[in-house]
Amino acid sequence: MKRELFTRNRKNLWDMLEENSISVMFAGKAPYKSADEAYAFTPNRNFYYLTGIDRENMILMTVKRNGKVEETLFVEKNDPIMARWVGEKMPEAEAKEISGIESIKFVEEFEETFGSVLDRVKIDNLCLDLERQQFHMPMNTSQSFAKVAVERYPYLRIKNIYHEIAALRLIKSEEEIQLMRAAIDITDKGIQALMKNSKVGMREYELEAYFDFTLRSNGVTDYAFKTIAASGKNATILHYHNNNGELEDGKLVLFDLGAQYKYYNADISRTFPVNGKFTERQKQIYNVVLRAQEAVTAIAGPGVLFSVLNETAKKVLTEGCIELGLIKEASELSKYYFHGVSHYLGLDTHDVGSRDLELKPGMVFTNEPGLYIEEENIGIRIEDDILITEDGCENLSKQIIKTVEEIEDFMKK
Repeated sequence: MKRELFTRNRKNLWDMLEENSISVMFAGKAPYKSADEAYAFTPNRNFYYLTGIDRENMILMTVKRNGKVEETLFVEKNDPIMARWVGEKMPEAEAKEISGIESIKFVEEFEETFGSVLDRVKIDNLCLDLERQQFHMPMNTSQSFAKVAVERYPYLRIKNIYHEIAALRLIKSEEEIQLMRAAIDITDKGIQALMKNSKVGMREYELEAYFDFTLRSNGVTDYAFKTIAASGKNATILHYHNNNGELEDGKLVLFDLGAQYKYYNADISRTFPVNGKFTERQKQIYNVVLRAQEAVTAIAGPGVLFSVLNETAKKVLTEGCIELGLIKEASELSKYYFHGVSHYLGLDTHDVGSRDLELKPGMVFTNEPGLYIEEENIGIRIEDDILITEDGCENLSKQIIKTVEEIEDFMKK
């Protein structure tokens, strides 16, 4: 992406911060795995959103005072000896070109630079990304830095800017939407590949491999999340990950999957018969789920509360389950549908942002109703990615086949 996007993202955030503030953002570091191996590195998404940099151990520091903003990016110094083992560090000129930040220093200079700023000018607030989903989670780099900083500078007020960044990330730019379209298009190719190769007697992971190969062949090096390949009763488990069951004749297989393209994600679910032909019962249940999905798409638009999406899905699913003889009243629906119909989508698959909001143009979210009927060994979920527009919404994944007729016709070929 062009550096103007990251420059704009930073300006939008800095405009929200108070005067006499210093902010520090960390790229993160690949966690230790075992022996001399680390897990694959992926950048902190908020750091990436502000810089476009996807290298570890980098730091963004910003000072806002007297109506002006000073930005400094701290990068790793290249080590010629280590470069022969693991490759060279990002050159200063490249970091400047990608991020649009003119002032580049080395990470070894960060603490001295930070201390110098607080010594020479009046700083009241230290702004950090202090995201924390659970109380007992380990301290991350930002949280550890906050603890050390207030010990050394007890007058500083710690400000958590995670929610400000999340609010900005909720509204996708045209550049971001184009990357998501690309991720969805590649995901579509992967879905077609695995559907073409579906055969009775295969293992779930064998079918999954066709998706993996297609993504790699299209330049994708990572996934939006670990692929769910669930056949028969396995599909009634929402986040089934074993992917080692056998594909049986007459059973359905549910795939929940997505490509990650330049850190932007697709999230698609499709359910289809292993042998290419739905039974009458499977078709009835499938069409109830499809009606719920279509109802959500029909009402999505600016001004609609996020919570209304799930209420709409539940209403249609309840009516359908009563017709199918699964339940007698609405209070019983949770036996077969027990998750929300939507989550935001973007740099994270379960993307950041409050769900207590009205939908606005530029928001992207999933539309994924499902029914999970354990006693019938049937789990069905249909998921598309939806963009809110000025006058309604656009299904970004509308090209991916999903009706009973489309699926059967495709697999027949």
